[in-house]
Amino acid sequence: MAMQQIGILHPGNMGVSVAASTKTAGHSVYWASEGRSEATRGRAADAGLEDLTTVSALCAQCDVLLSVCPPHAAEAVAAQVLEAGFQGRYLDANAISPMKSQRIADCAAAAGVDYVDGGIIGGPAWTPGKTWLYLSGPSALEMAATLRGGPLEVAVVGEHPGNASALKMCYAAYTKGSTALLAAILAVSERLGVRSNLEEQWQHEGSALEERAANRTQRVTAKAWRFEGEMHEIASTFESAGLPPGFHEAAAEVYRRMRGLEEHDELPSLENVLSRLLKD
Repeated sequence: MAMQQIGILHPGNMGVSVAASTKTAGHSVYWASEGRSEATRGRAADAGLEDLTTVSALCAQCDVLLSVCPPHAAEAVAAQVLEAGFQGRYLDANAISPMKSQRIADCAAAAGVDYVDGGIIGGPAWTPGKTWLYLSGPSALEMAATLRGGPLEVAVVGEHPGNASALKMCYAAYTKGSTALLAAILAVSERLGVRSNLEEQWQHEGSALEERAANRTQRVTAKAWRFEGEMHEIASTFESAGLPPGFHEAAAEVYRRMRGLEEHDELPSLENVLSRLLKD
């Protein structure tokens, strides 16, 4: 695959790892610093990304744009790119419902932009075999060929925009949904005065669930602000498939109550997390 000029929107913890993997695959990678935080600027500098300052300049320079942002911002980011007159290939790799992906695909097609749907499973892509980017759409094979060669694992799941997002929604419905459920269970047992009894029962069963539940509840606080929106996307996906959305709407509320805990340098104590869940 010949070297291409690729832009990343925007290099957060996940996005910068995707950008770094793309550089490893042999491409020039750019970003736009306008309106971005100092933390984002630092990540981009550390990864050796070239700053074009504005999204308009990014759209004029790049053959391919990769969108890796919080799910609530996906449509706005795509709209900004289309308004800037971008005419290349656009990959939306955000945790969005397949219906939202299709809406973006329709807007992209109307503007003459080649759209690829994507879904990332795993943490930041620094180690081979740990993070998968699934792609779908008519140009998914070409996009996969472009991105392969770095630590990010890339696979194609279909020619229909939305297939990759659907896979992401189904996967995260369990992984992140079950973490919210465990956090809620711990909070309820705390409120009712039986948390120690519940943990003792888990110990009796030899499942190590006591330790896993506490660990997952504490660690998820770092990303709860982002997972709230993802739970809404999953709820919408479930509802579109004829299944009740309520479980993941409730999970979104659990993550909403954790907002602010990510500001601490260290993991909050379990008691602090449960207190936050029970306060609202």
